[in-house]
Amino acid sequence: MSKQSVSTSTAPTPAGPYSQGIKVNNFLFVSGQGPFDAKTGKMAGKDIASQTLQTLKNIKAIVEASGLAMHDVVMVSVFLKDPRDFAGMNATYKTFFSSEPPTRTTVVAGFVVPDMLIEVNAIACRE
Repeated sequence: MSKQSVSTSTAPTPAGPYSQGIKVNNFLFVSGQGPFDAKTGKMAGKDIASQTLQTLKNIKAIVEASGLAMHDVVMVSVFLKDPRDFAGMNATYKTFFSSEPPTRTTVVAGFVVPDMLIEVNAIACRE
């Protein structure tokens, strides 16, 4: 088994003892990402559309840093603070996964950061 940490400066630095991503053989496991801009460290907006966009940009940055692409993503978990944000999240989400979208689970969760509306993790694989 080959295990390698994946890190990029184009996604936020982990706030704790975890990796942005771990590549194991042909799989990439991306840690939960939130709506934080890697350059400023600030949260991107207060609405679900802007927070979803930044969160998925962070996922994309880590996926691409591993040598994979968004079409290689096979599983996504979305955590929303408010279930009423589902439609807004979904509208932005589908711009990242337009054809053959990955499997997905969406749940409502509480977050440590008060204004955070979304967190997303992902698994990607390439044959």
